[in-house]
Amino acid sequence: MKQLRNHIPISGPARREPVDGTESPMRVSLGFEPMWYTQRCAVDFSERWHTDPVYRHATLVAMKAELHRAFPTVAYWDTHRDDDTWTISGVYGSYFVAQVFGCELEYAIDRWPQIIRRPDLSLAQLADLKLDDLLNAPIVADLFRQMDIIERNAGKIHGYFSWQGVLNNAFNIYGQNIFTGMIETPELAHRFIALITAAMIALARRVQARQRASGFAINQLDISNCVMNMISPPMYREFIFPYDQKIATQFDYFGVHTCNWNVNPYLPVLRALPNVGYLDLGIASDLRRVREQFPNARRAVMYSPVKFQDATRAELETDLRKIRDELAPCDIVMADIQWTTPDARVNELLEICRALEKSF
Repeated sequence: MKQLRNHIPISGPARREPVDGTESPMRVSLGFEPMWYTQRCAVDFSERWHTDPVYRHATLVAMKAELHRAFPTVAYWDTHRDDDTWTISGVYGSYFVAQVFGCELEYAIDRWPQIIRRPDLSLAQLADLKLDDLLNAPIVADLFRQMDIIERNAGKIHGYFSWQGVLNNAFNIYGQNIFTGMIETPELAHRFIALITAAMIALARRVQARQRASGFAINQLDISNCVMNMISPPMYREFIFPYDQKIATQFDYFGVHTCNWNVNPYLPVLRALPNVGYLDLGIASDLRRVREQFPNARRAVMYSPVKFQDATRAELETDLRKIRDELAPCDIVMADIQWTTPDARVNELLEICRALEKSF
């Protein structure tokens, strides 16, 4: 089984990357909300950040330096390398595929972009869109323009792009109506979801082939199922599983992000997916059961940034000890840390995990 581990690009939404053998039993993956960087480094995350690789590189160098200063024991913010600051990670937030299908975004100084307008199309019209037209959408050309600039400046085109998952993308493009569409017009829902899947696979292959040609090794499509808890396990099995299964067989590395939810009801159907090299979940899940049923996957717990900020040290230690005893070896995903969270709390988390690892 080819494993992935959690990876949070500087200022970007959480992604995944291949393991390299250095992972500790309670590896901490830290990520901070954009406001954190705006407050400390005066970074402007408006549209230019997402479309100008040179400007983005300069901001990432500054952000990495601040991370290294605040958290010097974290090894993965290496200020002596800059290949990871010439990157497509974080570009367009989580909404590249949504833009391919016609969604419009609103950018802001201190947050990730948000969808402000969806295509004014029925489910039937969305399902009838032509794959070739989608693959040649203007936003696709813009991404390749950026990759050309990155290659000229840095050689390798670094980055773990956010493709989302078929369910997330269907929701992003069509809104909550996708759920009623599954019930009222299941054939149309399947056609639409199949088209999303085909677009994701084709675009990921094309982008990653361009990255590999530049010298950056990548062959993966890890899916984000953040809204999976909005459908029942039987609905997931009927409408999403066949397409997740297809994606899992098309790339060398595959993983599943379920967000900070109780994954228990979905474990039987997720277990049926092939090649699962990564699975994350909320702490309310049956951690022992997950470890037992996914022994070959790199597992991860998504920890609430609100609880992280507000919990006492004793509460934090109790949760982390539970994770060590019931799920480790695994990642502790501490994403979206709020700008109001003290650095001392982050360093406290790192200290607790290092201490607990010694008795793993």
